[in-house]
Amino acid sequence: MIMRELCFIGGDKRQIRVINNMAKFCPHIKIYGFDKAEEELSENVTLCDSLREAIENAEAVILPLPYTKGREMINAPFSAEEIHTGDVLRNMNEGQLLLLGKADEGINAIASLCKIKSIDYLEREELAILNAIPTAEGAIEIAMRETPYALSLSQCLILGNGKIGKVLSKMLSGLGAKVTVCVRKYKDKAYCKSMGIDSIFFSELGDRIGEYDVIFNTAPALVIGYRMLQKIRKESLIIDLASKPGGVDFETAEQMGKKVIWALSLPGEVAPETAGDFISETLINIMEEMGAV
Repeated sequence: MIMRELCFIGGDKRQIRVINNMAKFCPHIKIYGFDKAEEELSENVTLCDSLREAIENAEAVILPLPYTKGREMINAPFSAEEIHTGDVLRNMNEGQLLLLGKADEGINAIASLCKIKSIDYLEREELAILNAIPTAEGAIEIAMRETPYALSLSQCLILGNGKIGKVLSKMLSGLGAKVTVCVRKYKDKAYCKSMGIDSIFFSELGDRIGEYDVIFNTAPALVIGYRMLQKIRKESLIIDLASKPGGVDFETAEQMGKKVIWALSLPGEVAPETAGDFISETLINIMEEMGAV
């Protein structure tokens, strides 16, 4: 048993998978914000009519990934009404645990003032590593769908050699694509060499970026601005995998007629059940470390 009672508020199909997974270990689970969900829920999961009912006896309140879609509202696509972040925190008690994905300074500050311990499970290394798998698969699916040529015969550029970049370069190479990774450090260049993958430094990018059919950005900073966009071929496809604000000057790209797809939250789009399993594993790890298991 993980905890005696858990509360889940909002979320997409990933979160429904998480709820059913956690129901195997927790005897009482209450949820709010799933009025319109059609998926079957475990017997020990109770759909509550109010936030207070869902939260009051829970040892941990679990919000989705990302926890908000903006405007201080919980990310709750299956909810019949909007759920305010402030209402969730006001209904929580001192000492309750708040677990959420992609936390920001605002919610962390309010939780701290209310003496509520908050943990951002997206910051966990194991989840970041595992999420790179469906993210890379989703990016490849987009590239295959949005280009008129075989990806296996294409010149592909990956900007960044982080968790997503490493998985993506391996998958693309496995498909037979000609892959080049743009890196900043010598250790990343050495890693690419050990994998049999070409690499260039970001300082070389301006001279080389016009060579590629598909460009995947994973860098969480503006990398493809006006000057780079000028050098990218009009028929090339740019897929930005970076979270907000992204790594591409989208407005300029549109004005230039360059094709850009900003692919956010791919794990939840292309593999919600697998992504939900990864989140479940991470939540269990957190609770084990806290001595709850």
